[in-house]
Amino acid sequence: MIDIELLRQHPEEIKQGAKKKGVDIDIDQILKIDKQRRELIQEVEELKAKKNKISKKQLTEEEIQEAKKIKERIKEVEPELEKIEEQFNKMLLLIPNPPLKTAPEGKDEEDNKVIREEGKKPKFKFKPKDYLTIAENLDIIDTKRAAKVSGSRFGYLKGAAVLLEIALIQLTMEELRKENFIPIIPPAMIRPEMMQAMGYVERGGDEIYHTAKDDLYLIGTSEQSIGPMHANETIEEKEMPKRYAAFSPCFRREAGSYGKDTKGILRVHQFDKIEMFSFCMPTESETEHKEFLKIQERLMNLLKLPYRVLNICTGDLGDPAAAKFDIETWMPGQKEYRETHSTSNCTDFQARRLNIKYKRGDKQNFVHTVNGTAFAIGRIIISIIENYQKENGTIEIPKKLRKYINLKEIK
Repeated sequence: MIDIELLRQHPEEIKQGAKKKGVDIDIDQILKIDKQRRELIQEVEELKAKKNKISKKQLTEEEIQEAKKIKERIKEVEPELEKIEEQFNKMLLLIPNPPLKTAPEGKDEEDNKVIREEGKKPKFKFKPKDYLTIAENLDIIDTKRAAKVSGSRFGYLKGAAVLLEIALIQLTMEELRKENFIPIIPPAMIRPEMMQAMGYVERGGDEIYHTAKDDLYLIGTSEQSIGPMHANETIEEKEMPKRYAAFSPCFRREAGSYGKDTKGILRVHQFDKIEMFSFCMPTESETEHKEFLKIQERLMNLLKLPYRVLNICTGDLGDPAAAKFDIETWMPGQKEYRETHSTSNCTDFQARRLNIKYKRGDKQNFVHTVNGTAFAIGRIIISIIENYQKENGTIEIPKKLRKYINLKEIK
C-alpha cells in the first residue's frame, strides 16, 4: 500500500509510477473518492460532537427535536461512509509500489538490462546434454512417474539428487548464519488477508493455489509467510536489519506459462527454496538490497556456476517491488541463461499493509522490506548437472558441497 499523503500531495508521481509498471488505474477517481470520504468523516465527527454536547444538559423541546435530527442524519451518513471507505480501500490496494529511479524503464522482460556476466562457462570436448537426459540416465529425477501420480509439472528427486538438495541447504544456512540471518521453517499456508497484504492478490492472483474449504493460500515463496510474521508489531531500531533465512516448499500454478518448459523440473507446481528476508530501516533498504545481491553472488561463486546479473525494468517488477535484480545461470545443455534468483526492494509497500513499524525514540514509522532467493533448489540442481556433467554421463559434485554429500561424483 502506498502512503496516502504521498498520493494526495504528489499524484503525478503515483500516476507515472503506475504507468511505468504498465498498470492502468484512475488516480484522479481515487482522489475524488478520498475527498468524498474525508468530507463524510468530518460530517460524522461534527454530528457526534453536537450530539454529545446536547446530551450533557437538560434539553428543551427544540433541542430534543434537534437531537433526533442529528441521530437520523448520523444513521444516514454512517452506511454511506462505510460504503465509500470500502470502495476507497479496494482502489488503494490496486495502486502498485512506484519504481525507484534505479529501475530502468521498459515494458517487459525484453527490456531488462544485463549489468554484468560473471564466472567461466565450462568448455566441453563433447556436446553437452540437457539436465533431464543426464538425470534420467542416472535415475535421480523421475518426471514420468510424477506425472502418473500428480500430473504435469511435478517431479521426483531420487538418490543423489536428494543428497544434493540437503547439501545445498546445509551450505546455504551455514553461509547465511555468518550474515546474521535467523534460520526458519515457516508455514506453507497463510490466511487470505496476509497474502493480500504482501501484494500478490490484486494482480497475479491466478498464480496462487487456494484451498476453498479452509480458506488458506499455499505460498509461492516463503517471503509471503515471513513478511506477515511481524504484522501489527513495532520492531526496535537496534534490532534492524532483522534478517530471516527461510526454507520451505513453494507452490505455483504457472498459469501464464502454458507450453513453456513442460518437461523436467525447471518450471513446476511444487519446489523447495531458501529465501532471504529483511525488515530494515527506510534509509538502509537500498543498501540492504545490494547486500542481498552480493550474498547471492557469493553463493553462486562458492559453487563456481557462471551467471549474469540483470536490473529488472519497471514493466517487469510486479506490484510490491520498487527495484529488483535477477540472476540468470548459464545452462550449457540448453545453451542459454535461465533465471535462478531474484531480489527485490519493496520499500514500505508491504509494511504499510501489514502495519509493521520501527521505533526511534518516541517516533514510529513503517519499516522497509527486502527479499531475495538464496537458492531455488531445483533450478540450482539443474545448473549443477549441466555445468558439472562429464562425457561418460556422470556429474561432478562442486567442491564446496562434497563435505555434506560425501561424494565426488554422481554415477
